[in-house]
Amino acid sequence: MWRTDRMATVVSPASDRLTAQFCQLAKHYGVEVRVCPPRRPQRKGVVEAAIKYLTRSWWRSAPVASLGQAQADLDRWAGAVADRRRRRGATIAELAAKEPLLTLPAAAFPAQLEAERVVSRTALVAFEGNRYSVAPSLVGQTVTVRARLGELHLEIASAAGRRLARHRRAPAGAGQLLRSAAHARLLEAAVLEQFTTARPCRAKANRPPGEQALAEAAALRGPGSGAVLVDLDQYVQIARVAGR
Repeated sequence: MWRTDRMATVVSPASDRLTAQFCQLAKHYGVEVRVCPPRRPQRKGVVEAAIKYLTRSWWRSAPVASLGQAQADLDRWAGAVADRRRRRGATIAELAAKEPLLTLPAAAFPAQLEAERVVSRTALVAFEGNRYSVAPSLVGQTVTVRARLGELHLEIASAAGRRLARHRRAPAGAGQLLRSAAHARLLEAAVLEQFTTARPCRAKANRPPGEQALAEAAALRGPGSGAVLVDLDQYVQIARVAGR
């Protein structure tokens, strides 16, 4: 039996029924799902109490610096501390061993991760710290990246669900750029189309007047048209008169 909250990924808000994908998950692992009704804290207390015990007894003082260290230390703590607690005359580990649980399937459930992304100006889609190519005609559009658990490839689909590209899935955070040969040719053609044989715009050059131009300008102004020197004391006197 699997108790769960009313999460949108599990229960459809419109019908209050399990989603189709979560039903497949429950069937794959052979469990029965019971949805906790809203505003029933007594039925959710079992899950909340386990989380509080985990955070208070282990997480607050756990000497970990990465996800790998956290998982290893949690496994150690579960066997050395949590499983040795006494309940009804036996330890937690002894009670768990007596539960008639089914064995896990040989293969994990093929869960699918979907994420919406906007195609960049270089016809690339970012996902999990890597970039994957699409056709240049999709620049600026919103696409959906689909990655299924256990598969080596991912797909990029349009808003209508049509598959646009399929790439090898790079490790998360690897910073890799995966561009197919077909997308590279399309991008090269799109870039070449932007080139033109028209003359570029003339730059606004700095061309100060020469000696001949200055001489002709002085001739047009006539005699006495040169620079006039003004005494600053005259401006001070005018300002004093104006302020009275």
